[in-house]
Amino acid sequence: MSANEQPVTEEVQNEETTVDASEAAQAGEEQAQGAETAEDPRIAELMKQAEENQQRYLRAQADFDNFRRRTQKEKEDLARYASEQLIKQLLPVVDNFGRALEASKNGGDAESFAKGVDMIFRQLEQTLESEGLKPMETVGQPFNPDFHQAIMQVESDEHEEGIVVEEVQKGYVLKDRVLRPAMVKVSG
Repeated sequence: MSANEQPVTEEVQNEETTVDASEAAQAGEEQAQGAETAEDPRIAELMKQAEENQQRYLRAQADFDNFRRRTQKEKEDLARYASEQLIKQLLPVVDNFGRALEASKNGGDAESFAKGVDMIFRQLEQTLESEGLKPMETVGQPFNPDFHQAIMQVESDEHEEGIVVEEVQKGYVLKDRVLRPAMVKVSG
């Protein structure tokens, strides 16, 4: 055999392989068409179910998106108007302070003015207490850095070391959380 004959043989074999592959593809298509026509009602039913499931999925996704938007808006409104109830409770206190200021302008006596301001202060304390705000009891208690802020250490004969002897500024607890630590003087 010569060198020229060898590639021709390979080309013929490649052409035969290509012809065999295209014939097999045609045969496969004919079988598939035959199968489709035989199973056409079943395929139609599956297509119908797939379409229904797709529609159900799209509705569920839209419902979830609406739910997410609605809850986000509710959360924003809650944050915006969270203090509404407290402010409603404080309005009578503000009204009473206004009345006290008006009475002081009209030249009322100092003792009745002081008594009125004291009553307003107690009303304010009650309102804040109803919301969970409580003042800390500090004097005579052991120093606790979670509740107290020491601003000075003093010598004391009547208290042991590390005991709060004087409160400079009141501390407050809101429900179970320290809102503001008390500024105190501690015995040394």
